Amino acid sequence: MSLSSPFIRRPVATALLTVAVGLAGAVAFRLLPVSPLPQVDFPTVSVSASLPGASPEIMASAVATPLERQFGRIAAVTEMTSSSSLGQTSITLQFDLNRNIDAAARDVEAAINAARGYLPADLPGNPTYRKVNPADSPIMIIALTSDTLPPPTVYDAASTILMQRISQIRGVGQVVVGGSSAPAVRVDVNPTQIQHFGLSLDNIRTAISGQTANQAKGSFSDKNRTWMIEANDQLMHAVDYRPLLVKYNGAPVRLADVATVTDSVQTVRSLGLANGKRAALLIIFRQPGANIIDTVDGIKAALPQLHASINQAINMTITLDQTVT
Repeated sequence: MSLSSPFIRRPVATALLTVAVGLAGAVAFRLLPVSPLPQVDFPTVSVSASLPGASPEIMASAVATPLERQFGRIAAVTEMTSSSSLGQTSITLQFDLNRNIDAAARDVEAAINAARGYLPADLPGNPTYRKVNPADSPIMIIALTSDTLPPPTVYDAASTILMQRISQIRGVGQVVVGGSSAPAVRVDVNPTQIQHFGLSLDNIRTAISGQTANQAKGSFSDKNRTWMIEANDQLMHAVDYRPLLVKYNGAPVRLADVATVTDSVQTVRSLGLANGKRAALLIIFRQPGANIIDTVDGIKAALPQLHASINQAINMTITLDQTVT
């Protein structure tokens, strides 16, 4: 049986073909999902922790060091590197080739829990880990744009819905959302004003945190019934923060008197563009050992369902696909 050239027109440098002949004599062609390089990925786990406002020195001594001491006890760790910057610490653990990546991740999670008692008490959350090599290039980037919705709303849909759903696809190691930031209320304090009223930045922080909270309020009950108290003291918009009382010095001193309060985003120094439009970017990395083509095919197959789960005013566009070559 001979294969004529018109059947093979996919622009791939090298590929394997399987030929199946049916009962009727029809010939079917299928490209095998091959990677451009041999599978020699070292099992790698990346750990990150954040403490807003902390200097690199504090992050290295108070956050990275306790974690590194616990990680050093994990079996088959061949290399451990860490990097600390303003408010951020990143630790990369590389294991032996014969070490199972899932078992290594469980050991890393146990080490993080063991180190929690030695970490700063004001750490916003536990350190997180990903089964991904930070030195790898992303296998796919998806841009989210909208002509009617503001960038924070688009970013919120990407970070709260799409990131979790894509992370569940087989072969995906990490999904990073960039290009914008989550909606937030920003308080820009005037240092001259707070000095005039005898206040400090910590006084402002304490006043704000003490007057916005989402906590249980309890219940009322008698012999036969129970009534739950449903109230939410969490403030969501700038207009709710401005009248907050920060001090009483013969007259009330409110937050609007010493600071500028605006509806904004958590990080103002983040910008994403796709074809000249503001965009939130879903940057997808594969798990070590996962086949690139299989992983990308799984993501593409899930895109229609993913788009149906968010606001239809948001457009999803694939801007990078590493399987093309």
